[in-house]
Amino acid sequence: MSSMKQHLSQKMLQRLSPQQIQFIKLLQLNTLDFEEKLDQELLDNPALETGKGEEEETFSNAEDELVQEEEPFSRDVDIDELLRYNDDDGGFRLNEDYGDEEQREMPIASTYSFQDYLAEQARATFPKEEDLILAIHLINSIEEDGYLRRELRAIVNDLAFSENITTTEDYLERILIKIQNFDPPGIAARDLQECLLLQLYKKDYGDNPALSLAERIISEHMEAFGKKHYEKIKRSLKINDDQLRDAIKEITKLTPKPGMTQGGASKTMYIVPDFIVRNDEGRLEVLLNSRNAPELRLSPAYAETLRAYEAAPEKDRNMKEAVQYIKQKLEGARWFIDSVKQRQHTLLSTMQAIVARQHEYFQDGDEAKLKPMILKDIAEKVNLDISTISRVANSKYVETDFGIIPLKFFFSEGIATEDGDEVSNREIKKILKDAIEAEDKSKPLTDEALMDLLKQRGYHIARRTVAKYREQLNISVARLRKEL
Repeated sequence: MSSMKQHLSQKMLQRLSPQQIQFIKLLQLNTLDFEEKLDQELLDNPALETGKGEEEETFSNAEDELVQEEEPFSRDVDIDELLRYNDDDGGFRLNEDYGDEEQREMPIASTYSFQDYLAEQARATFPKEEDLILAIHLINSIEEDGYLRRELRAIVNDLAFSENITTTEDYLERILIKIQNFDPPGIAARDLQECLLLQLYKKDYGDNPALSLAERIISEHMEAFGKKHYEKIKRSLKINDDQLRDAIKEITKLTPKPGMTQGGASKTMYIVPDFIVRNDEGRLEVLLNSRNAPELRLSPAYAETLRAYEAAPEKDRNMKEAVQYIKQKLEGARWFIDSVKQRQHTLLSTMQAIVARQHEYFQDGDEAKLKPMILKDIAEKVNLDISTISRVANSKYVETDFGIIPLKFFFSEGIATEDGDEVSNREIKKILKDAIEAEDKSKPLTDEALMDLLKQRGYHIARRTVAKYREQLNISVARLRKEL
């Protein structure tokens, strides 16, 4: 006989408002995706328009008339405040001089790996940097067909020895479960059975009993199904031929290799830079692509409807319902305009902080001048959360005098030299790469030899760290580099 224990506990939970959620979603979009989102918002909300607005008079009386009969949620809507977005400030623009230049820009092609696609989703899912590191390590362990075949125990050991990160299989399992909810369905499964079930779980069963039956077949009779022992399945589940046929039809719609649904290991996408950094005789100027700063306003036609309502001698019910609808749309438009403004400010302030930190690099593009910089450094500089900086850095690019560069390029760990200075680990990787390219291929440099080489230059780095950097450069161990 088991006993049940009841207890009360208090927890502090942070709940995001709809406006905050909207802002977060907008922030992680690059320029092209933002334009697509803007177009969709303009279609969905007729109270939102593009173009500079003209100053409108306010309608406090109309609002007062509505207060007695309107729904509770609408009492928070201040029509005066909403209509103020129709003035010249409503069309918020930054750096208009960049607008003409970007019309001539040529989008560049970039290889976008399958791991990059998953990493994007991870950055939006894991606000804690420690969890994100674990998630990225798991993602990098996923093979091209979309399966995670390495045991979690082995990955835990990898993290301990190569990354100096201590975790448990249970905790890693919780991270993995979230990754398995990413797109495409079925990703990060450990075997075919789990892969198919993950895809079935994401389907809306509705009135389709074949999907429910398909799930039972895969979860309870995978071995029999694989061997096509259909009679055994029918007897066990007490179903007929038609039911089995319908279930199999649903199963055959699933993909056994979810990693290939993205077009293989990588796909090509076109990049429009989100920022531009100009060097005017040593003075750096940071600009935001004007396509991220559209002129937005509230619809004058909707304001005119409120005028008509105020002027009407009698307020009939149909008119009140129409005005109530208008107020909801105006509130939605105001939220969107606010979120767009906040996005512009956050993007620009973050990029300015990055340029200030990496000022020497932006002068001539010399990688050796890159300073160590992590998300926390920029978050503290602009007084924002680390997860916010992560969303800005994700999938954003900056155009410089020496090429178009992803923002995440500028973030790297620091390594202390024997003189006490701190340098970016990118400099260490460059030294390793140059040394390996120049090595005698009949006697390639071991990780220990590379460690000694770095030590001679003043960098005291452990051999396992050298091995980690070598792997990040996609360079094989010495014995595999040996040539006769």
